[in-house]
Amino acid sequence: MALFSRRNKSDDRADTTIEPGEQPVDPAGPSDATDSADAGTDAAAPPTPSVTISTSSFRGVGAAPETPSTPPVAARPSARQPGPMEAPEGFESIPGLRDNALLATALAEIKGQPEPPQLLNVARQLLQGHVFLRVKGDARALLAEGKDLPLAIATRGDEQLVLAYSSGQALSKSVEADGDRDTSAMGQPIMALLRHVLDGPYAGIVLDPASDDARAVLPSALLERMVGEADEQLRVKTALSEKRTDDTASAIVSAIVDGVPLWIAVNQTEEGGAVGVAESRSATGERFLEVFSHPLELLALGRGDQPVPLKAEQLAKALASDEGLTGLLVDPAGPWIRLSRADLAPVLALAE
Repeated sequence: MALFSRRNKSDDRADTTIEPGEQPVDPAGPSDATDSADAGTDAAAPPTPSVTISTSSFRGVGAAPETPSTPPVAARPSARQPGPMEAPEGFESIPGLRDNALLATALAEIKGQPEPPQLLNVARQLLQGHVFLRVKGDARALLAEGKDLPLAIATRGDEQLVLAYSSGQALSKSVEADGDRDTSAMGQPIMALLRHVLDGPYAGIVLDPASDDARAVLPSALLERMVGEADEQLRVKTALSEKRTDDTASAIVSAIVDGVPLWIAVNQTEEGGAVGVAESRSATGERFLEVFSHPLELLALGRGDQPVPLKAEQLAKALASDEGLTGLLVDPAGPWIRLSRADLAPVLALAE
């Protein structure tokens, strides 16, 4: 468990300056994601004041509405291309600390002023695995002595933002930018960091601040929604982001049976047309109901669909009532997995 303490004002010190040009994303997501690519272009860019890095202290590790009873319809084209089925394996750019490859890949897509769909993609990939934090001094020695760890933050006017990194390489760029070699890296689970930010006086987080365009600012309003709608243990997202094994499918099915939060995509094929639940169809005609582990997984596709929460019992009844459904497609934006009816036998049992 990660134990954070409140920021100590006496710890303020200026290390370097960055000038982010990031535009915070609307925490509610785009109102019509099919137009979301234009949203970032038309919006007026916010001012880009100098941001000085100071430090914060923390201590180291430690009834949803019913689903509409409407038939599935084919999923509409996505504004962004879905990612690969399996997550890339992160290498250790700092020995002993494996990079968060999914988050790094999402940040690398940003060129110039980030658009809302890109920031939504960053936010969804942030909700898995871990991030790196930069600590002033030797983190191991400070922990051994029972001392608080001076955690790097950024200030923008009166706002304070916590700095986090997708990889050891991204953290090293910050060290090179400010020249302060008396620093160390510490990996932390993402939910622990998000709770620390939301419990403190912070306006959000800055990801990979010294990585040129491949950086992002996520405001606390978005972080609050991310945490509020996420599974506490991120069981589905964690299983999908790790190396696939024979146990991956069963781990996800077990999480579904245990009642982890799930969403389906509800859309309207045309104005005045039928409203239905989106499904994916293979080239051979197999039908997979699309299921999402978090609303951001759907919004990042940019299809204009609306996420609707789904209970495990509702899912079981939907599968049992439509034998033409081959199974589920979980998190189509990637990493994703297809679950067959055989895989889903424990879920189907809930309908009995």
